[in-house]
Amino acid sequence: MADIWTPDSWRSKPILQVPTYPDTDKLKVVEERLSSYPPLVFAGEARSLKEQLANVCEGKGFLLQGGDCAEAFAEHHGDNIRDFFRVFLQMAAVLTFGASKPVVKVGRIAGQFAKPRSSDTETKDGVELPSYRGDIINGINFDPESRIPDPERQIMAYRQSAATLNLIRAFAQGGYANLENVHKWTMDFVADSPQGERYAALADRISETMEFMASIGITSDNYSRLRETDFFTSHEALLLGYEQALTRTDSTSGDYYTTSGHMIWIGDRTRQLDHAHVEFCRGVKNPIGLKCGPSIEPDDMLNIIDRLNPDNEAGRLTLIARFGHEKVQDHLPKLIHAVEREGKKVVWSCDPMHGNTISAGGYKTRPFDHVLGEVQSFFDVHRAEGTYPGGIHVEMTGKNVTECMGGAKAITEADLQDRYHTHCDPRLNADQALELSFLVAELLKEGRDSNNPAKIAVNA
Repeated sequence: MADIWTPDSWRSKPILQVPTYPDTDKLKVVEERLSSYPPLVFAGEARSLKEQLANVCEGKGFLLQGGDCAEAFAEHHGDNIRDFFRVFLQMAAVLTFGASKPVVKVGRIAGQFAKPRSSDTETKDGVELPSYRGDIINGINFDPESRIPDPERQIMAYRQSAATLNLIRAFAQGGYANLENVHKWTMDFVADSPQGERYAALADRISETMEFMASIGITSDNYSRLRETDFFTSHEALLLGYEQALTRTDSTSGDYYTTSGHMIWIGDRTRQLDHAHVEFCRGVKNPIGLKCGPSIEPDDMLNIIDRLNPDNEAGRLTLIARFGHEKVQDHLPKLIHAVEREGKKVVWSCDPMHGNTISAGGYKTRPFDHVLGEVQSFFDVHRAEGTYPGGIHVEMTGKNVTECMGGAKAITEADLQDRYHTHCDPRLNADQALELSFLVAELLKEGRDSNNPAKIAVNA
């Protein structure tokens, strides 16, 4: 009886990282309203993502997951969504060439509104207020009224997610993702950078390939995969009342899916085996991510894997490693050993952002060389272990922000104040995101070449 799952069984478990709503009656009314709203995504789409992730699990694809640290109501503009999407397409094009494999595109978008915090309160100039937990919960302004958790914000988050999904689907299926537009995706401020030049050269190669394919009769008019792309959404399933309200029974299978996004993940702060977040996620059939930080031990991780994926289904579970650039070698090998020993089917993905946050000049930032260093170490460990590094998970934006130090344009500590716009954690700008993509593409190509004896013989 203890293992019986229902959409609300999480409510009987201990829970961390949740706000205290002063008006619980209002909260209940909002959740009931949400439970009557149409789904944001569909079960069939989540199953499609799971199938694609199963291919990644077998080394036949690569996962690109990225987007905002925390979506903001004030920044919900069509241009921001378009700019994010076009940079994401560029990153995917670079990775596809490097891996010679399909890239599974999953955005941190249309639902990434809630954020865990290291403290329930924050203090400025002697004033203590509740911490900002994301726009779905409270406001970022440092005043008592803004910081009161307001259930109505969940309705706003739902509506913004619906509008964002509508535009993304139009971009993905309506021709914007057409490979014939590969040169048009470049942002103006990136065009004159080293990464812009590298991307332009890659785009030239793609255009030449497209011209050749057209000459033999294969065009975007008669082959839809050239003009369309699959794009999925994801977010941390932190606010479980919202997730439960959007959980639906799939009419074709009878299974439960949370329709708030195609993929959800459990954060490093809320992955306790007997707590509410693991309890909720084990019962929905969406693909699930699990953040794995330095404090996770192999046996604990295996217990969570068994809880979330008892049937050991490929594509169901993605392990998102986030250690910090100096700690990968200390922690990742023992986790890989445990997974391999027990024959667990997982996608290994690298989050090089969350373990590399520092303070500089009064700002939270991330040194770009530390981000690159964690990715390099992640690939090095997998190569040494003979396992497949299946993805990256990054916080990035299509805007020309100055939030992470370094990169080809060498953003300094003094530059951070110029365009520091994030509502929570620092993000890679478009130029840095492309630079990271080229590094990962090179690492994927090295791995591909090292597994190709014929090519090694020719190179020798």
